[in-house]
Amino acid sequence: MAASGALIAPSVASAQAQEQPEAETTGPIVSDEEFEAQLPSLDPALAQPLEPLEEFEGPPPPPSPPDADGVTPVPDAGLPDPALTEPLPPLSTFDVRVPETTVTEADEQPAPVRYSLVVEGLSDVGLEGEFRDLSALEEADGEAANGAMIAARAREDEALAIRLLRSEGYYDGTAIATIEQVPEQPGQVRVVLTAAPGQRYDFGSIIVTGPATVPPGLPRSELPLKVGDPIVAAVVEGAEATLLLRLPEQGYPFVDIGPRDILLDPATGLGDYTLPVDPGPRARFGGYRTEGDLAFDAEHVGVIARFERGELYDSRMVDDLREAMVATNLFSSVSAEPVRTGETAPDGTEYVDILVRQDAGPPRALTATAGFSTGQGFRLEGAWEHRNLFPPEGALRVAGVAGTQEQSLGVTLRRSNAGKRDRTVLLSAEVGRRDYPAFEGYTALISGRIARESTPIWQKRWTWAYGAELIATNETRFRRPRVDQPSDTYFIGGLVGQLGYDASNDLLNPTSGFRILGRINPEVSLQNGTNPYIRNLIEGSAYYPVSDDLVIAGRARFGSIFGIDRANLAPSRRFYAGGGGSVRGFGFQELGPRSVVPNPDFDPENPDKAPPTLFFPIGGRSLTEFALEGRYRFGNYGAVAFVDAGQVYESQYPKLSDLRFGVGIGARVYTNFGPLRVDVATPIDRRRGESRISVYISIGQAF
Repeated sequence: MAASGALIAPSVASAQAQEQPEAETTGPIVSDEEFEAQLPSLDPALAQPLEPLEEFEGPPPPPSPPDADGVTPVPDAGLPDPALTEPLPPLSTFDVRVPETTVTEADEQPAPVRYSLVVEGLSDVGLEGEFRDLSALEEADGEAANGAMIAARAREDEALAIRLLRSEGYYDGTAIATIEQVPEQPGQVRVVLTAAPGQRYDFGSIIVTGPATVPPGLPRSELPLKVGDPIVAAVVEGAEATLLLRLPEQGYPFVDIGPRDILLDPATGLGDYTLPVDPGPRARFGGYRTEGDLAFDAEHVGVIARFERGELYDSRMVDDLREAMVATNLFSSVSAEPVRTGETAPDGTEYVDILVRQDAGPPRALTATAGFSTGQGFRLEGAWEHRNLFPPEGALRVAGVAGTQEQSLGVTLRRSNAGKRDRTVLLSAEVGRRDYPAFEGYTALISGRIARESTPIWQKRWTWAYGAELIATNETRFRRPRVDQPSDTYFIGGLVGQLGYDASNDLLNPTSGFRILGRINPEVSLQNGTNPYIRNLIEGSAYYPVSDDLVIAGRARFGSIFGIDRANLAPSRRFYAGGGGSVRGFGFQELGPRSVVPNPDFDPENPDKAPPTLFFPIGGRSLTEFALEGRYRFGNYGAVAFVDAGQVYESQYPKLSDLRFGVGIGARVYTNFGPLRVDVATPIDRRRGESRISVYISIGQAF
């Protein structure tokens, strides 16, 4: 038998009928005289004439009507009743009442027929579970309107069982469903579906036909089918899809496959598989074309692409180009595909151009984010952005922050893919005010940076940044109530260096992998002389999936400042700890060295109204932080439990002594742009002046 194209239809041979010759006619078998001599003689009475019809007795004729002269006159009936001449009253004057009829549910619809399903023969080949998932009888939950409906569903399930058997290589399989009464349960029937799989067919030979390729036999080597394996429909279709994927990765962008043919031999249980493959021309990358509503021209497409003219065609590079263009956020839709040019390369291959179809999206955007944490209060950030004000990919962003402790306004010019793929150039200017527990400051900043960064759409393994910044800031150390504090002005110039490696599986909600980030900032402070120093920070986090629902996450961070005393360091450039992005359970900047000052609002006669002393963070030159968190997710919601630890030190080297701990729980709501986070924490062994409970609300995981 043969299965051509489809995997479940072996052909059936037809029988040939034999023709019989016609008999030849030569004359009559019996003569007329002999035939008449054999006839019996008739009764002589049959030849006598019939009697007249009048002599037969019949029914009497009807009486004749009387003569016209003998008609008796009918007396006058007189005048009619006057009431009969009156017009009839209209029907609307009658009160017609239709007798009420009670219609029961039983009259509308007969009682349903209950049934059960028994499947035999499919569990031996591992198909009973899949059968029940697709069964028409199972879908109806054992109930039908009548027996005819049960029979119809049974016929559907017979065909389903045969399809499943053939899809797994059992091409001789049969299935029969019988319906029987259940004596112990009157009114209920049992449907028994019995399947006979028969033998399973294996690949006897695998042949790929078509034009020659480079290297020879490429289509067969990329078709993951083996002689001796069962002929399973899903495996065959998956192998052919793999072939269509793999050949374009090796220089054949226009590959096509014809209908498969499988010849089955019932005697051996083997099937000979043949697949025609037309690889098309072997190709190399040529140029770029673009059409549609353009966000940028074909030249910039070439900047984003990772391949050059003359390289062997690879569909993975084309997919990479399309994904990079999606990551620009400039398109409503964008596609990239090869087109033939007819131009021949020196080695006989054909150059193909990449056609990019663009549909530019709205270039302007308004964004807003909000957050809250104990110690920092509310924070609202909004921004207006034109993503392509200076094509190609030249963006202008104006952003402002309005918060309980921070207010700022900044302008940023950003050029993405600036002359090279993944290279971003940024120029920023910002002015702002910050009123933190450790200091109050008015700051102006100008910075320039060249970077390679991750985005929510395009997460990169390696990231880096380098640049320079100039800062002018007027800062007042912790403010004592009703006491004028002197302020200091600092002019700071510095370089920025950053290197990161991200092996996690998600930017905003990682569940596996790890991250490492290091920063180095050589700076010079002009305040009471010239004071050079170096700020260093290194941090790492790791994520381990215990199960599909539970992830254990950990983080460590260390920082140090070399080359300057704390007294000569601007308060805004020191290290602080405590808060939602640091050590939860403590208020913002609450950990570390503190200054203790008398509280002028303290009343000895009412000591519960205000504390006798106030605590203000001073900051330090080194930092140590740890965090351990268990994240449990159920659907679009999650719960976490965590322990954080950390401390700030006056020394330039971080330590592990005097660590403070905070513990807490949190809730997560998972959205398509990242999890919404709410954490509640408290310090262990709380000290005077520290918060009892801290609450943190933001977008994204804590780390």
